[in-house]
Amino acid sequence: MSGFRDFRRKYEDAGVLIQIVKFDGVDGFTDDELDYAFQLARELGANAISCEIPVSTTKRMGAFAEKHKMMVGYHGHGNLTDPEAFGRLESWEQAFSYSKYNGANVDIGHFFAANGFSPAKWIKQNHARVTHVHLKDRKANNGPNVPWGEGDTPLKEILQMMRAEKYAFQATIEMEHPVPQGSSTLAELAKCVQYCRSVLA
Repeated sequence: MSGFRDFRRKYEDAGVLIQIVKFDGVDGFTDDELDYAFQLARELGANAISCEIPVSTTKRMGAFAEKHKMMVGYHGHGNLTDPEAFGRLESWEQAFSYSKYNGANVDIGHFFAANGFSPAKWIKQNHARVTHVHLKDRKANNGPNVPWGEGDTPLKEILQMMRAEKYAFQATIEMEHPVPQGSSTLAELAKCVQYCRSVLA
């Protein structure tokens, strides 16, 4: 683990905290691999891990989260028909029932595009279970990702609510809209940061 401590120190020396560590395919990990994943996340300074797994596997994951006393944020997409997907609100509620360490990584864009309403009320009701939110702008009715400010996602409402309620979980910019001609990914990220600053000014 000393290598991970050195890695963490480099980030912290640069003023960056590693708060969330995401693992793919974690539902296929052995017990030893799951233990290692939680230990690795803790060494990096994370307060939660994030993953995209079927609802039916969150009972096992919740047991490991409880063992390590670390939250797991399940990433939500926009699939409202698949009972194994975190698109329906009932999916998170089922995972919550398995363990107090089962939480939600709420993707604001996916939530709004699929459900047609702001996630603000749900986040307020479940804020103790929210590990972090993903920010993106999308058109309503499962519309495409678009540059921030051109879509219908209630980004301003969510950011201002997080500030007003003094929520400790982080908001992560998930830059998924197509890069316009003449721009670049870094330039678009800078615009997203500026959007956040402007609505929180």
